[in-house]
Amino acid sequence: MIKKKQFYIDGAWVSPAVARDYPVIDPATEEQVAVISLGGQADTDAAVAAASAAFPAWSTLSVAARIQHVANVMAVYEARADEMGEAIRMEMGAPYDFAHGEQSPCMPWALEDAVAAADKIHWDAPLGDGTPGAHILHEPIGVVGLITPWNWPISQIALKVFPAMIAGCTMVLKPSEEAPLSGILFADMLREAGVPAGVFNMVNGDGPGVGQQLSTHEDVAMISFTGSTRAGRLITKAAADTLKRVQLELGGKGANVVFADADDGAVEWSVRDCMSNSGQSCNAPTRMLVEASHYDAAVLEATEIAASIKVGPTTEAGDHMGPVVNRTQWDKIQGMIQVGIDEGARLTIGGTGLPENVNRGFYVRPTIFADVTNDMRVAQEEIFGPVLVIIPFKDEADAIRIANDTPYGLTNYVQSTDGAKRNRMARALKAGMIEMNRQSRGNGAPFGGVKLSGRAREGGVWGIKEYLESKSISGWEA
Repeated sequence: MIKKKQFYIDGAWVSPAVARDYPVIDPATEEQVAVISLGGQADTDAAVAAASAAFPAWSTLSVAARIQHVANVMAVYEARADEMGEAIRMEMGAPYDFAHGEQSPCMPWALEDAVAAADKIHWDAPLGDGTPGAHILHEPIGVVGLITPWNWPISQIALKVFPAMIAGCTMVLKPSEEAPLSGILFADMLREAGVPAGVFNMVNGDGPGVGQQLSTHEDVAMISFTGSTRAGRLITKAAADTLKRVQLELGGKGANVVFADADDGAVEWSVRDCMSNSGQSCNAPTRMLVEASHYDAAVLEATEIAASIKVGPTTEAGDHMGPVVNRTQWDKIQGMIQVGIDEGARLTIGGTGLPENVNRGFYVRPTIFADVTNDMRVAQEEIFGPVLVIIPFKDEADAIRIANDTPYGLTNYVQSTDGAKRNRMARALKAGMIEMNRQSRGNGAPFGGVKLSGRAREGGVWGIKEYLESKSISGWEA
């Protein structure tokens, strides 16, 4: 049994003011693998005080010096990368290859992205030609509270911590209590790398506890939150009295528009990407919209691809699918699958219950619904599991209407070999990100959405600017 009951405050591991044990469950076995402690108000106050005390020195340190502190973390990660992969495998059920090959490497990727972006920011510069003496400074907002989810645990931590550090902020992190082991290891990596005391602090806790305390704390200038839309609303309301900045990266119900002229790999990618990480990604392409002339063939192909996806133990190598994170999520997904059946959607594969030959663990059967209409709950609500819905459309205008008919707006996808059509779709689709023909949006591109997906922008220069405020000055001596 792993015991990690301490918090990282002011450069040291300290015991909670009042211990409150919380079990960490391996979702593949349903067995307890670790125990942490949930923090209380005294722990949150201590962490915020440490961050506040460290802010003057850290915020006035040169950008180059702050970048060097961030860069120093890379060597520590490289020596402990296997530990990070194992932590993620145990806490949230990512299969071995996925935990070590996809989840864990998000940390150095985010680090390198933040370092590269720092050189593109005009930290201290004149306003422009024709405005003598007018000057703009970009300065850190202050102490920030960072609240991160369990589905991509180290990715979301790194996407917040490294940009905030480079910006000159000090911080308190509350990782998800469902997947805390990677956050604890991350804190120890920063300690080992020599990040100054108080710059980074970490307190484990739940949303109603530490999350609420950070959101209402008068000495916290900003909250950056990634998680559910429901929790985002609560955080926004809690932060209102202190008028702090709130940046939210929330849920999604991505429309993946597959035209009849899409290439041969479009449907297979669509299914596999939806099922990746057991469907636990806010930007997953969970609504596949298929042009009517290609619809029947696409449904058949999608079903065959889903049938080839295996589930299996997280300790074994391979590209199989693991469990979802916990019993609560499993029950929610089962309920939504039953909703789809009751609504009259055509179940082509999967369904309720555990997969064949599985008798424990929170495993879900890869599930596809065809003949879905966009007013069904399974088309409108984020299921956050390996469930794909397929909807036919008549033409380009119909595809745009269906795709935009959602409260979410995180990532939409377009599959077509017609470049002009793709460009029209990219302009018309209401989302923060549009990915076309399975092409990367590029290093340094911002991640974030619109509508109920929140309006944060993480990654690249946008990720650092989240933590900066502009100061406008006149009479500056050049």
